[in-house]
Amino acid sequence: MTAITRSEAKLAELRNVGAEPVLCDVFDARRLGTFVARAEPDAVINQLPDLPQSLNPRKLGEYYAANNRVRRKGTQNLLSAALGGGVRRFVMQGAAYWYAQTGGPVKTEDAPLYLDAPPPIGPAVETIKHVEEAVLSAGGIEGVVLRYGMFYGPGTWYAKDGDVGRHVKKRRYPIIGQGEGVYSFVHVDDAATATVAALEGARPGVYNVVDDEPASATEWMPVYAEDLGAKRPPRVPVFVARLLAGKSLVEWMLGLRGASNEKIKKELGWNPRYESWRRGFFEGLG
Repeated sequence: MTAITRSEAKLAELRNVGAEPVLCDVFDARRLGTFVARAEPDAVINQLPDLPQSLNPRKLGEYYAANNRVRRKGTQNLLSAALGGGVRRFVMQGAAYWYAQTGGPVKTEDAPLYLDAPPPIGPAVETIKHVEEAVLSAGGIEGVVLRYGMFYGPGTWYAKDGDVGRHVKKRRYPIIGQGEGVYSFVHVDDAATATVAALEGARPGVYNVVDDEPASATEWMPVYAEDLGAKRPPRVPVFVARLLAGKSLVEWMLGLRGASNEKIKKELGWNPRYESWRRGFFEGLG
């Protein structure tokens, strides 16, 4: 397996897990095409977000601008390289937390996305929709979109030493208002097994990759804090949160919809090891 990265720091890490690492920037379309053609892969997996390990809510626009660029241009270049190299299947990373904030609390893959979100979230959702459609409509290749839930586990924001974990320990990650936004989580190990299952047997299309228990913030946050050994998260009024974190981020958090995993379970026989964040937080935060 060949793994392309633009970070020299990750070369040794990739070798340690059995991959053949290649240093290449996805914005360098010619070099990328050369490497893909040389590797002669049967399939390509696109995991191309560009988000920092530590987030400042006030810099959300800056973060998403960089992330949107790598998703749009990077995916375009990688898809072109895959098509040019005769690749059979292209699997890409989507997001199960961008569903429109209307209707019921849990969404299937055919539900509309949150395209009318205020910026900078709206353009991020538009970017996801654009690249999903590009992959799914590309002729001569099987496109598969995996809409992952909120990642937790080692190396994520929700790890014990991750950005969210650190803030919760310091009681700087409050429950906003009634905490009614519904989250769907997936442990990184379960995300990996779902990706392998999709790589081997998924029909072209979109699949939610989440655990079995969507939950509101008021449900999961106290459990998460307890498993971190932290005090119960405080509550703050919505207007205070808007002043601190910005209106668009707070509106998204309050209106979040969860996602159903019935399709991937039924079609691929995939079942998460951590069927619920309740056990996953206790056993697998990292």
